[in-house]
Amino acid sequence: MKSSMPSSLLVLVSVTICLSTWGQGIDYAKIEILTEKIGPNLYMLSGSAGADPGHEDAAGGRIGILTGPDGIFMVDAQYAQITDKVLAAIRKISSEPIRFLVNTHVHPDHTAGNANFVKMGALLLAREELREEMLRPPGRAGNVASAGDPARLPVVTYGMGDPVKLRMDGEIVDLIPVRAAHTGGDTMIRFENADVIMIGDFYRNYGYPFIDTNNGGTLKGALEALDVTMKLAGPNTKLVPGHGTVINRTDIAPYRDMILGVQAKVQQMINEGKSEQQVLAAKVTAPYDAKVPGGLSRAGTGTSADRFVSMVYSQLKGGK
Repeated sequence: MKSSMPSSLLVLVSVTICLSTWGQGIDYAKIEILTEKIGPNLYMLSGSAGADPGHEDAAGGRIGILTGPDGIFMVDAQYAQITDKVLAAIRKISSEPIRFLVNTHVHPDHTAGNANFVKMGALLLAREELREEMLRPPGRAGNVASAGDPARLPVVTYGMGDPVKLRMDGEIVDLIPVRAAHTGGDTMIRFENADVIMIGDFYRNYGYPFIDTNNGGTLKGALEALDVTMKLAGPNTKLVPGHGTVINRTDIAPYRDMILGVQAKVQQMINEGKSEQQVLAAKVTAPYDAKVPGGLSRAGTGTSADRFVSMVYSQLKGGK
């Protein structure tokens, strides 16, 4: 049955359902924290697969841990319900205090544990736009676990402009603001000496891109962020997405080209007067489905592919 809802309302309902149910159905007891050393004093922590229906490949968002005598610099905080497991994994690496925590974006699989780590002494940094999103009603920002607790909010905020630089543990850490892409308050984190960039969620190689327009994300911004990433990365730079496998800059171009290919097909169908339902029925992602693990898995009210195509349709119809 075709819906009579306007396209923009369909997208809003889909995203709101996704965010308001974020974290439901997760078996937190089954999540294990896996540690990977990715630089001399830089580690990545990931939740194990199979416990998080929203992220089948690995529960929650990836965490970065920079260690050394100056203390710990931490990227993202995962779900609040597994803070004890995250902390135990960190303590296997270092006993130094957690001094800084930065969020790549607002979603709760990256931020819901904020308050727990702040209460351990971490100074929380993030985009001003991210802080504004956190102050919205929980169902909209999706930050249900720590909603209402002021400790979840960034203390130091920044906007677009030059990177914020921190120097500690023999490393130069750049907090690089990204124009509205996955959300309206995205940040990439570059570790200059380790030659590693944590790129957040505007790239993922499990499922199709998720651009959260309800929290300020834009299709144009996501494409711009991919171009910026390719310019920043050198031939040996490790690019670490919030979800999916570690990549290098040669992996970005085909991903961007896939987005552009779907965008062109959707625009053609819009020009022909096709409705969103007709575009979805046309399966415009079919040429890419075999190359996108999880692309046909469930994501909210449809598949990851459907969610992506609906977003593209909405952005193009809105002239964005």
